[in-house]
Amino acid sequence: MYRRCIAPDFLGLGYTEVAEGQGVGPSDQVEMLTLLLDQLSERQVDVVANDSGGAIAQILLTRHPERIRTLLLTNCDTEIQSPPPAMLPVIALAKAGRFADEWLTPWRRDPKRARSPNGIGGMCYADPQNPTDEAIEMYLAPLLATRQRRAMLHAYAIATEHNPLIGVGSRLQQSKVPMRVVWGMADTIFSSRNADYLDATFGNSKGVRRLAKGKLFWPEEEPDILADEVRQLWGVGGI
Repeated sequence: MYRRCIAPDFLGLGYTEVAEGQGVGPSDQVEMLTLLLDQLSERQVDVVANDSGGAIAQILLTRHPERIRTLLLTNCDTEIQSPPPAMLPVIALAKAGRFADEWLTPWRRDPKRARSPNGIGGMCYADPQNPTDEAIEMYLAPLLATRQRRAMLHAYAIATEHNPLIGVGSRLQQSKVPMRVVWGMADTIFSSRNADYLDATFGNSKGVRRLAKGKLFWPEEEPDILADEVRQLWGVGGI
């Protein structure tokens, strides 16, 4: 065994129960993670982050650098692109209270639609067979379970409207935490220039690996690549 694996839900975006009135924005997510690590008595961890989780990981690093031993980032937000243009219609619909019902409910009802070019499958996966019916139900069911859950989803999307990474660049440059980027180059959500930005900005970057066919959720489709990269970052074989 190389590491203990902890895979928390974001507040309001999974099966974890969230208290009434609890905020779900980026700062709330960072606070939740630090409290979780305290509860688990984990002083220092290796962080692997994708998509909006990458933004939270960068904020966590700037606020609590002593808690992070290594950081592996895949396709995600950066200071130069957060939110990405593809999120703007999501934010607009969330403000109107319509995102969950107009996008996610149809995908859950019709998995083939979810896997279409205009669905989450076509947008985020390279394999047209993904996500599976089981995965669609696992991901979407908790987001649509209740009115409160849909409201939290909308609140999270709205909270990403104003770039939470503004000003982190100088602190990332000062970081001594080993950071590695693995980027899916077929991603249509986040620009590939983000990979170069991360490599140039982090003070202890271990470089970029580019996956020609990978889309946003490539870690789900290529877990062996992810596992190999984190083992190397952790010092098993070295980079």
